[in-house]
Amino acid sequence: MRRGFYVKLAISNIRKNAQTYVPYMLTGVVSVMMFYIISSLAKNEDFRNMRGGTEMSWILYTGTYVVGFFACIFLFYTNSFLIKRRKKELGLYNILGMEKRHIFKVLTYETLMIGSVGILFGILGGLLFSKLVFLGMLRILNLQATFGFPVSVPAIRDTVILFAVVYFLTLFSNLHQIHLAKPVELLRGGQVGEREPRAKVFVTLLGVLSLGGGYWIAVTTKNPMVMILIFFVAVLLVMVGTYCLFTSGSIAVLKTLRRKKSYYYKTQHFISVSGMMYRMKQNAVGLANICILSTAVLVMISSTVSLYIGFEDNLERRYPREILLNCVEVDQARWESAQSAIDQVLTAEGRQRTNEICYRFLEIGARIEDGEVLLSGAENSSLDNVWNISFMTLKDLNQMTGESLTLDDDEVILYTGGESYDFDTLRLFSKDYRIREKRDSVIPNGGIAANIIDSLFVVVPDRAALEWIYEEQSAYYQERDSNIRIYYGVDIDGTSKEKMQAGENIKTALKEQNFPGYLEVKESEWSDFMSIYGGLFFLGIFLGTLFLLATVLIIYYKQVSEGYEDKERFVIMQKVGLSRKEIKKTIHSQILTVFFLPLLTAGIHIAFAFPAVNRILRALGLMNQRLLIFCTLGSFLVFALIYVGIYLLTARVYDRIVQNEIR
Repeated sequence: MRRGFYVKLAISNIRKNAQTYVPYMLTGVVSVMMFYIISSLAKNEDFRNMRGGTEMSWILYTGTYVVGFFACIFLFYTNSFLIKRRKKELGLYNILGMEKRHIFKVLTYETLMIGSVGILFGILGGLLFSKLVFLGMLRILNLQATFGFPVSVPAIRDTVILFAVVYFLTLFSNLHQIHLAKPVELLRGGQVGEREPRAKVFVTLLGVLSLGGGYWIAVTTKNPMVMILIFFVAVLLVMVGTYCLFTSGSIAVLKTLRRKKSYYYKTQHFISVSGMMYRMKQNAVGLANICILSTAVLVMISSTVSLYIGFEDNLERRYPREILLNCVEVDQARWESAQSAIDQVLTAEGRQRTNEICYRFLEIGARIEDGEVLLSGAENSSLDNVWNISFMTLKDLNQMTGESLTLDDDEVILYTGGESYDFDTLRLFSKDYRIREKRDSVIPNGGIAANIIDSLFVVVPDRAALEWIYEEQSAYYQERDSNIRIYYGVDIDGTSKEKMQAGENIKTALKEQNFPGYLEVKESEWSDFMSIYGGLFFLGIFLGTLFLLATVLIIYYKQVSEGYEDKERFVIMQKVGLSRKEIKKTIHSQILTVFFLPLLTAGIHIAFAFPAVNRILRALGLMNQRLLIFCTLGSFLVFALIYVGIYLLTARVYDRIVQNEIR
């Protein structure tokens, strides 16, 4: 054959199959573009040198691996749609005399063209939009914008290598399938698997057990740290359960409906159940993928948006004052010397002080059973019933709040911080205390606020009671005992820079005294908080967009595949006497039922996953459950609207394919 024949044939094939190839090429372009953007941001030295840039770079590096891995899976998955649609065409080439080695050349040229377009235009798009994304990220982090248009050569190199390998592997997979298939099998490639599907009892049972196990872990695991460790186990179980129930469980349900004669032998039910049964077999994996991707989008968007919106509340709880000092209790002379150093720095800096607090406290970990504090087993417990209990004296509370409260020797005041404590008494070791008052508010203490387990603040009558509790826990824990500590906090006026400068000067003054404590400056910690929460928000939006793109493309190819497959069914239905109106109503009823099944299932997944997500976000500092509920519901409603829009757009493609058959 003449030189260039295979190239021309490859170009002709791409042009004639534009309905399936163009979305695939656009997928490649967008995947390359998004990978380059996140890779270039992770490698941006200017960004890394900004305040909070180190934490953000680490988050972006993690996102690079996620995007790269998902892009590989995504391109392989969409390629499987293409090769399925092309098998009949390639089989025809083979029967007409073209050898498989010639077909290999055509597929190779097609892959080279598609891969080159995807990599070239993806990198160009990445170069074009990377600066815009960078500015958007700086806006999220409240950092100052920089000028210039940096081109990351390492990011270009990594992008080219990664996607060149991916396209090569897709080509190898296609060639392998063609090599193993006989010409007749290629011609029937689009109709393989038309026999009645079987409901496999083992697969269905595995799906029920896996899904139930994942839901059980998400709902019953109370401790946030344990939830973080086993969350991916729950995710894996839910994914396995989803695939099993879509592939086999749905068929089992439909066959159960078919055995119910009073229901099945009606025109609308007969056609609908039969059509859905075959549709489930052919599209079960695609529907399961849509469900899982939809769930991933909703979890990422709702959780990262909640963290970002609740950022200020989390910061205020963690740093209740501008200047915070936490130290082991020292003698009065040394403490007065430290206070004097703080006063001298603030006076020299011209800073005015407000909301000053200072108290002694003792913090221990213990179990609470039936209102009794138990030290035994707390260190080895699963943490489901372990509390972080802090004790302070009534004198310090009155001094901090300006109240004039009194307590009997057997009375305490309880600060629950919104946690549920259902007892009216508290037994501390060998002594019973009556709870004089329960308060839902919290005692300002950033270190305790950062603790992920449930916390209580117990106000005891006097210093003698505090020291007795100290002696009791010290005798039990010995070298692992807790010390009585001093917590000091104060708000100061001034600009952000002035506050940070005052804090640094106080640190220097205390260091010169060898003072045994650590100082935190709220304004200095703000950038680290923002880099983490803003980084997670950016990554959530970025990955959510990528997963949404995958959902759109899978739905598109699903509609195209079903359009070609349903053409013959339309003809058969017409021949047996059904009107065009009845045919359209039946087919679209099937499509709507199957199409929205992933969205409904994703909603169920989100409902069961909510307790797990809530506990994980508590470990990250988000205590506002109402905000998470609002963001989750809002994300689901917005996604549902987008999902409906996707259906309406892709349904037009389906209609164009089949409408000529029923005229």
